[in-house]
Formats: sequence, C-alpha cells, structure tokens
Amino acid sequence: MPKVQVYDMAGKAVSEIELSDAVFGITPNQAVVHACVVNYLANQRQGTQSTLTRTEVTGGGKKPWRQKGTGHARQGSIRAPQWRKGGIALGPKPRDYSYSLNKKTRRLAIKSVFSDKVLTNDLIVVDQITVDGYKTRPVVDMLKALGAEKKALIVMGDKNDQFIKSASNIPGVKTALVNTLNVYDIVNCDKFIVAKDAVAKLEEVYA
Repeated sequence: MPKVQVYDMAGKAVSEIELSDAVFGITPNQAVVHACVVNYLANQRQGTQSTLTRTEVTGGGKKPWRQKGTGHARQGSIRAPQWRKGGIALGPKPRDYSYSLNKKTRRLAIKSVFSDKVLTNDLIVVDQITVDGYKTRPVVDMLKALGAEKKALIVMGDKNDQFIKSASNIPGVKTALVNTLNVYDIVNCDKFIVAKDAVAKLEEVYA
C-alpha cells in the first residue's frame, strides 16, 4: 500500500496514512485517461456554431445575367458560395457533441489519475481543511505552505461554503467534493490536495 504524509494547513507533517492499492496503487492506463479527457471536453462544447447556406442569405433572387452570350460563366444567383457575401457551402450547423463512456472506463480512468498523482508526489493529504469566515488569506497561506501555488484542485469530504467562496477568487484554484470529481480537473491540476476524510470516501466509492 502506498504511504503518504498527512499535513496540517500550516504545511507541517502531522501523521502518515496508508492508501488503498485498489484506488491509489494501480498502474495508470494512459489510453483510458485520454479517452475520458476527450469525452469531458466534447461534452463541454455548446455546439451553437452556425453558418448561413445559400438558401438563408439575403438576396440573390434574380439571375445576375442571362445564361448565354455574355462571355461570363453561367450564374444562377449572386448568393452562391463562390460569390462575395454568398452562402457557406457545407458549413457548421448547431449540433450536440456529447457522448458517454461506460462506467468501467470512467472508474479505471479516475483511479489511474489518482495513482499517477501518488507516483509523481503531487497528491497532498491535509488533516482538516477549514476557515473561519469568508477569508481568502488563510487559503493562500495554506497553498503557499503546501507548495501548491500554481494550479491546485482541493477536494473536501463535506461541503464547506465558507472555504469554497474563500478559494473561489484565487487564480488556478478549484474546489470539489468527492461526488463532483472528474478526470479532466485532476489531470489539469499541478497539485491534488485532498482532505483526510475525503480520502476515506474516495476509497469507499472507487475501491
């Protein structure tokens, strides 16, 4: 079983914790992680892009010149795709880009990123994550003490509105609960900070 240090919010090691091999000790499957990241990004797309075809562009009702005898190429409308201000041929239309992956794939991917964060020493376990009131300074000080001043994902065991709002205006910092985690956010962060009680919940859910 992998072992990691447990820190307090001041950055001091207070104890040690053993992590479950089934969740934090597997061999990361990069192909499955990639598939989940692509799936997440596809599902975020609004799909609202749209272009006008020749039937939707204003004008062009009259044939610009007669069919023969002018020396020009034959034309039926000044709103055909080859004309300036003409319609777009085969352009994008609103569509739904979302699709789903099966549950086994998603579970393997999230366990793979958990294990990868352990292997790269980017998983930080904190004994308790709390703040007194809506104050950003204690969160900034905690991140500095833990060496997580760049992109950080903070996972809490229980919802704490004071902490969530205190961390919300810090660039690169995102908070999540055990049931709102996704592979993309974990891959995208430099440091994965997890509350000690959240570790137990993660092992219970994904073991």
